[in-house]
Amino acid sequence: MGSVSPAGDSERLVGELLDQAGAQGNRDLLRELLEAALELSDGVPSRLDLKIATAALAEMGRAFHLFAPFRGIPKLTMFGSARTHGSDPLYAQAKELASRLASEGWLIVTGAGPGIMAAGHEGAGPEMSLGVDIRLPFESVSHPELAAEGRLVEMKYFFTRKLMLMKESAAFAVLPGGFGTLDECFELLTLLQTGKAEPAPIVLLDIPGEPYWEAWEAFVGGEVIRRGLASTTDSAFYRITDDVEAAVQEILGFYRNYHSRRFVGPTMVVRLRTAPSPAELEMLNESFSDVCSTKGIWITEPLGPERSDHEYLELPRIALELDLRHQGRLRELIDTLNRCTGNVGAL
Repeated sequence: MGSVSPAGDSERLVGELLDQAGAQGNRDLLRELLEAALELSDGVPSRLDLKIATAALAEMGRAFHLFAPFRGIPKLTMFGSARTHGSDPLYAQAKELASRLASEGWLIVTGAGPGIMAAGHEGAGPEMSLGVDIRLPFESVSHPELAAEGRLVEMKYFFTRKLMLMKESAAFAVLPGGFGTLDECFELLTLLQTGKAEPAPIVLLDIPGEPYWEAWEAFVGGEVIRRGLASTTDSAFYRITDDVEAAVQEILGFYRNYHSRRFVGPTMVVRLRTAPSPAELEMLNESFSDVCSTKGIWITEPLGPERSDHEYLELPRIALELDLRHQGRLRELIDTLNRCTGNVGAL
């Protein structure tokens, strides 16, 4: 009988460890996770490298546990300056927006700091709030009411915090802020532009008479888009407004007909609440032929992987093969689908 190889022995030990932990589901991914950790034992990473990897994984684990009970509830992440005072009209805008969306059943997620973040939690109330805090040598404002309700997680790293603030939400509101807010705004836009995030509405909320986002857009349009560094259709990713009700309608309207999407190979399946009529489908094919394959856009039943995973089988859906370099056109397609009524001659 031959001896067991070190690799084979490691695989056996990993399997035994999963058994001892009582792991039932997703054992293939848990095995990969443990094996990836073991690969760090080759002596190449420094102690600092290992500290970063350990802390990042632990932070994500705590955040996964925070969000898990709320998976079926829509969430809006609100970004904005920690330096905004309670007397600032922006604070009132943030508070009102959070209150309106909470009344519609949305959870409000923020970075759990002062300023705009505090306004979001104040408007939504602790029962409709979740916080992802960052440890800083300053701005150490806690939210004991969120912590008491088990609705707060603290992070050491900005990158893990941003991941959780963006991964879990179905919509985003960004109010005027400094470097951190602009970083979050541009990362959101980058994720949408590259298709690395699921389509979602982004509202850039101003106050009347203070055109922060209009000035920002003038730079983006006048320098970034004009130079060909971004596409003209990329401006479809966001909406600028100084009206809270318009912001609410932009967020809710994104999901008026659009529900979700899934890729099955190269085919993108878009789940809807109402299927387009034949006339609407013809219009969709005419309007978006520039970013679809020659197959066009067609009505489909749930595909095999969707059926296997029992994904929204009751919903109607369309399918297409999208040119993934044009994510702005995908947003325009979603906007058009949200105007579909299923009636002949609509659109």
